[in-house]
Amino acid sequence: MKRRNDGPELVGEGDTDYARYMRTDVLLDLQRRPEEVIHRDELLFQVAHQSAELWLKLAAAELTEAVARINAGEPSPAELLLARATLAVRLITDQLDMLAHLRPADFQAMQPALGNGSGAESPGWRRTQTAGRKLSDAFATFLADRGVDLVTLYSGEPSEPAYRLAEAMVEFDDRVSSWRVRHYKLAIRVGSHGVIGTAGSPSGMLAKLIDYRFFPELWQVRASLAMGRPVGESCLA
Repeated sequence: MKRRNDGPELVGEGDTDYARYMRTDVLLDLQRRPEEVIHRDELLFQVAHQSAELWLKLAAAELTEAVARINAGEPSPAELLLARATLAVRLITDQLDMLAHLRPADFQAMQPALGNGSGAESPGWRRTQTAGRKLSDAFATFLADRGVDLVTLYSGEPSEPAYRLAEAMVEFDDRVSSWRVRHYKLAIRVGSHGVIGTAGSPSGMLAKLIDYRFFPELWQVRASLAMGRPVGESCLA
């Protein structure tokens, strides 16, 4: 058995195996150096966004594996993977509270350091979007191959694996929507996205994204069944 006071065994940078495995020397050097900083809150801003990129990287990986499991006819493992991706989105939503500490004047002072950067350019979110679309396609194929439509699925037993997977997909969608609402409100509060209602403003674009759904068919069939309407008929009629 390895003793805890043994020296490092892993090869790489760092004084300990923890530092070498986690690559903490590299990780903690990714933020702007003191001589580069324009405003002290740049550290807060970078840590919040860099950690979000890591959680989104995990979310995309879990969704991608969920697609593989669905394609293999294994909805139950896919449901568990989707729950992990959903929790990752919840975590990046919760950490937005840190950014609420930014005053509008502080954010304005940071602007030169940010250049023309935008959260819309997030590689983690783009990977998550791509994986989410593939998941939607995989689930539709899974049901079609078994001759099951969404009305039949949602009229069945909630304990069925495909039903549980559909509900996990709805939960993921709901969590993403909550993240977007929080992001939108924060952008308005900090003043980084303009005045609400201003045509063409970033805040207006964020507001439009709130109602976006990865799996609109699931939401439609649930609403239609709840209101006793034929599937496909507008629930607003």
